[in-house]
Amino acid sequence: MKKNIITIGIIVVALTFVGMILLKGNTDSNDAVGENVSEINNVEEKLNKSNMEKLTKEAFLEKVFNFEQNKEWKYEGDLPCVIDFYADWCGPCKMVHPILVELSKEYDGKIRIYQIDTEAEQELAAAFGIRSIPSLLFCPSEGQPQMAQGALPKASLKKAIEEILLSEKAAEVN
Repeated sequence: MKKNIITIGIIVVALTFVGMILLKGNTDSNDAVGENVSEINNVEEKLNKSNMEKLTKEAFLEKVFNFEQNKEWKYEGDLPCVIDFYADWCGPCKMVHPILVELSKEYDGKIRIYQIDTEAEQELAAAFGIRSIPSLLFCPSEGQPQMAQGALPKASLKKAIEEILLSEKAAEVN
């Protein structure tokens, strides 16, 4: 009987020891999986990172146009910009957003792309007479801005960027 109890005790200790080893192996494996998921998320974040910036009224006054101090248009930025007036609930705005993300990467260092949430920044939307969204304001470094309305395709947006913001002819006219 004593021999059976000792045998059972040894089996229990052995099984406990094996279980701990297996559990330790799973923890290491889970840590490795967690690290891989983290690395994947970091890569995706870098790929999806755009140079777009959401503007509040205060940031708009500083970076684009201080309409409280100036009656005449005077662009405050260092690079020409596109301003996307949008709302989160707007379907066409959601269609334009990924295109603008792509364009922000393609034209990095040449233009800036800003976003203004018309629900949160109603005063800005009113100042520019925004009645339909998406509305895009193209602001050259010199000269007057130009407004476009609707969900424009990428080719049309690129053409507007090239002609209104970046062309030598636009710089001369503006």
